[in-house]
Amino acid sequence: MTTDRVGRCLLFFDFDGTLAPMNDDPTAVQPAPKVLDAINGLAAVVQRVAIVSARPVDFLRDRFASLSGVDLYGLYGLEHWPGSGETVTEPAALPWIPTMEQLAEQARAELPEGALVEYKRLSVALHYRTAPQLAQTVEAWGRANAERLGLRMQAGRMVLELKPPVDRDKGMVIDEAVRSAECAWYFGDDVSDIKAFAALRAREQADPTFFGVCVAVANPETGQEVSDAADLTIDSPEALGDFLTAAVHRLT
Repeated sequence: MTTDRVGRCLLFFDFDGTLAPMNDDPTAVQPAPKVLDAINGLAAVVQRVAIVSARPVDFLRDRFASLSGVDLYGLYGLEHWPGSGETVTEPAALPWIPTMEQLAEQARAELPEGALVEYKRLSVALHYRTAPQLAQTVEAWGRANAERLGLRMQAGRMVLELKPPVDRDKGMVIDEAVRSAECAWYFGDDVSDIKAFAALRAREQADPTFFGVCVAVANPETGQEVSDAADLTIDSPEALGDFLTAAVHRLT
């Protein structure tokens, strides 16, 4: 990032696997060392910093409570908190809350021991990180119930997420956010982040003066696919913390 573009640049970050290392317990995930201080420093010099995650906004607000000037997109953009005030939820998703709650209860009752069910109000994530032998069982159960209920599926790193049939994903979030931007970076680690990369590519094609950078964070599960779609690959969330810290020192 050149210094003359800094004040006009937008920075977007995925959370799990990007700013935070993966954990067997998804409720225990925390940002990597140096990440919070680095983002706080960057938010003071760039135009905008946003976290774009599959996590609910309330979860993200807890993890980034010490920061100001950072806005949060949760559940692939179904929720948005612009840094103050109330969280805005996509209206078309709200009628699906009872369905997702019932689905989470059903998953806990029917899936075998070792599968972890994460209820997110507007989606249900089925984790099998601690029991990889259950991958096919979890995916078959998820596919059958998605078809039964008319839900959409989002595959991820040792997880399958079921969500409402509402047109909202990370690519759409980034497409809207960069329409009048001059510069944007997106940092991600999973297949859902490839849509965000594609949004930056599309913006570059539409406006040759736009400068976009797609950064992948390496991982053993989806890393190669994400790296192939990126301009740059960083080894881990911890290494990203070092990278962002160095950027703060250079830019300030």
